[in-house]
Amino acid sequence: MDLFSTEKIKNILPFDGITNYHGVILNKNQNKFYYQILLDSINWKNDEAIIFGKKIITKRKVAWYGESDYSYTYSKVTKTANIFTKELLELKKIVEQECGETFNSCLLNLYHSGDEGMAYHSDGEKMLKKNGAIASLSLGAERKFSFKHKVNKQRVDIVLERGSLLVMKKGTQTNWLHRLPTTKKVSSPRINLTFRTIEL
Repeated sequence: MDLFSTEKIKNILPFDGITNYHGVILNKNQNKFYYQILLDSINWKNDEAIIFGKKIITKRKVAWYGESDYSYTYSKVTKTANIFTKELLELKKIVEQECGETFNSCLLNLYHSGDEGMAYHSDGEKMLKKNGAIASLSLGAERKFSFKHKVNKQRVDIVLERGSLLVMKKGTQTNWLHRLPTTKKVSSPRINLTFRTIEL
C-alpha cells in the first residue's frame, strides 16, 4: 500500500471550504517519540482569553512557536512566539512535505484529558494569511473534532487519529466554525500542533 497515495486524502466538508484529512502520517514510534519530547520540553502555559471583558484562564495549556519572536493576538490577548525547537522543525518539514504548504509558526495545545476541549470558533485573526492553510497534527489521545456551517448549521464530525493530519484552507475559516468537544471517554492527554502562516 502506498502510504502517500492521494486516494487517502479527502475533503471532509460538503461545500464552502476545503478541509483535507490526510489520515495518519506518523508511525507508532514517531508518534510516541514526538509526543513525549513535546510533553516534556515545550514551554507550556495555561491559555488566557478576554471574554465579555473578563479574563479567563483555561485548564488547557498552549505554547506559541515560530521562525522568529512574532507577536500574535487572539481572544484579545497578545503572545510572543518562542523560537522553533529542533523537533518542531522536524515535524513542520514532515507536515509541509505531506500537504504541499509552507508555514512559519505553530500554536500548540495540550489537552490533559477529555474534560478539556475548545468551543466553536474560527481562526480569522488579522495576522494570519488570508485563506491560508492551517495544518493540524494530532499526537496522543484520539479525539472527535466537529465543524458547523455558519449559515445553515450543518455539522461534520471526524475522529482525529493518533499521528494524523487535518489541513483547513480555502474558505473553511470564513464559512465554518470548528470545535473540540469534551468527552468522558478519554482520560489521557492529546497534543495538537496547528501550523500557520503569520503575515508581518
